[in-house]
Amino acid sequence: MLRILGIDPGSRVTGYALISCTGGRGAPTLRYVECGVLVTDAADPPERRLAEISRGVREVIEEFTPDVAAVEDIFYCKNVRSALVLAQARGAALVACGLAGVPVHAYAPAQVKRAVTGNGRAGKPQVAQLVAVLLGLRRMPRSDASDALAVAITHAHFARAEALIGAARAAS
Repeated sequence: MLRILGIDPGSRVTGYALISCTGGRGAPTLRYVECGVLVTDAADPPERRLAEISRGVREVIEEFTPDVAAVEDIFYCKNVRSALVLAQARGAALVACGLAGVPVHAYAPAQVKRAVTGNGRAGKPQVAQLVAVLLGLRRMPRSDASDALAVAITHAHFARAEALIGAARAAS
């Protein structure tokens, strides 16, 4: 069983999610464990918000002991300042993972959408709906938490593919 922490970084709201993944020869079996958001106060200075993100991710790691983390990569932003702020929030989450010894894998937004919906240009509502279906959720989580679940699901699919490739190479 693989415990995957998904992270959707944001300077105001960072989504997190934990799923477990098991699998034999077929598609992986995904099980929802937890999801939520870390909310920072916009009135706080950036260093305090970044510390809060890092502390929150660290607490999630301590509580749920994931084997690996999957983080959404930074996408193209027209506003350079927005991209820098997002990169800082992502960095705060990565620091927490690094200090805890949790390996991190990054996925571009289009990869996440494609892994969950089959369409790299799917909208957020479609991704959220399919996340709920794939994990058997009774209600839709908050948008940022849903995005974190989607990132975790993406890693489950990529990790499964890598395991199958490794097994095939070992057998030949």
